[in-house]
Amino acid sequence: MSVRATGVGSFPGETQRDFEEALAVVLGELGDLPQHRGLVHLPEVPGRGPGAGMLGRTLGLLGVVLDADLQPEGWRLTGTSGAPPLDQRRAASLLAQDLDSFEERTQELTGPVKVQVVGPWTLAATVERPRGDKLLADHGARRELAEGLAEAVRTHVDDVRRRVPGASEVVVQLDEPALPAVLAGAVPTASGFSRHRTVHPPEASEALARVASAIEAAGATPWVHSCAPDVPIALLRGAGVRGVLIDLGLLGADGVDAAAEALEAGTTIGLGVVPTVPGDGLPGDREVVERVLRWIDLVGLDLDAVGRSVVLTPACGLAGLGGAQARRAVTLVAAAARSLG
Repeated sequence: MSVRATGVGSFPGETQRDFEEALAVVLGELGDLPQHRGLVHLPEVPGRGPGAGMLGRTLGLLGVVLDADLQPEGWRLTGTSGAPPLDQRRAASLLAQDLDSFEERTQELTGPVKVQVVGPWTLAATVERPRGDKLLADHGARRELAEGLAEAVRTHVDDVRRRVPGASEVVVQLDEPALPAVLAGAVPTASGFSRHRTVHPPEASEALARVASAIEAAGATPWVHSCAPDVPIALLRGAGVRGVLIDLGLLGADGVDAAAEALEAGTTIGLGVVPTVPGDGLPGDREVVERVLRWIDLVGLDLDAVGRSVVLTPACGLAGLGGAQARRAVTLVAAAARSLG
């Protein structure tokens, strides 16, 4: 078996130096795993400002097709003027700076790399349309957003491949923490007094499939991460997603069955086995390994048979932890992958 390990994305910090330290942790802990079992990823340090988080980064990429600016309530699409607003340009510039550092320190890398962007449904549930309220309220805007994201991701993959020519694989992780709420009709409107209408599975799948297809067309592998309850694993697989990253502690009975079925079918399943709630203590190396083995036994699978499809991760992003805890979380998943391998 060859269990792998990776991180979800975010790290604590407020400066560019904190980003460089996060990158050093990722490369040091995951890059040193044998036989390409460490999936190196581009870290996020959202504490540097709105343009540095997963939403700002993604909107920076979208500047090639859609304009967005920063309002007191958050990010808002402004149209397609061809001249991205200042906040969006700053976000794009910061991402380019991070990618420069990533490129400089991965020239000898021959294993896989991962980058993260926000998926179409979390974007729609978070970003405002020009007339107010979330994009989720506008069917046409949702479609336009998914199409724009597909184009932006293709460009992003090309850029990453150019920067890290030795990478054996490029994985694009679509962050979709809001997807279960979108499907359940649980996303609040701007007033907070009502909820946006439920998005039905066929439409949800169509938008995800559009972006996943663009990722594959660019020669990369589409994954989805959602550290929320009720992750729709079967829907994601049907949309062409090749890997699903989940918080193991939030997986209900239906999710357990869906994850086991996906593993048997060869879909990558990322098990979020290290808790990331601020204030909670972190487990020891042996506890993490035992938790993985117990879960595999619970679902009746043979780790020797499905280990190539198992990726160990922290449960969610690490931005809420202290620096030492964040490093320890990455160390734990790397150590567990090494032990299980």
